[in-house]
Amino acid sequence: MHSVELLEQSLAVAEKLGYGIRHEWLGGVGGGACEFSGRKWIFVDLSLSVLEQLDQVTEALQADPGLHLIEVPSEIQSSLGLKRAA
Repeated sequence: MHSVELLEQSLAVAEKLGYGIRHEWLGGVGGGACEFSGRKWIFVDLSLSVLEQLDQVTEALQADPGLHLIEVPSEIQSSLGLKRAA
């Protein structure tokens, strides 16, 4: 699967977990997950490569305790450190 597709699937998982997604040009000095105004957000730094953006999203998802409570596409389970269902 291509990196862009993995990023799209990861962002869809983030939205299932209640994250708002913001795509911003941050010059490589920011991005990732945060919470403000009672809402979870992931800022994706558009100045980074697709792989680096995917890393930002993956790190945010791995830190979310709710990740284990939702269905995650099999294509991205290993990148999130999840075991595939039998």
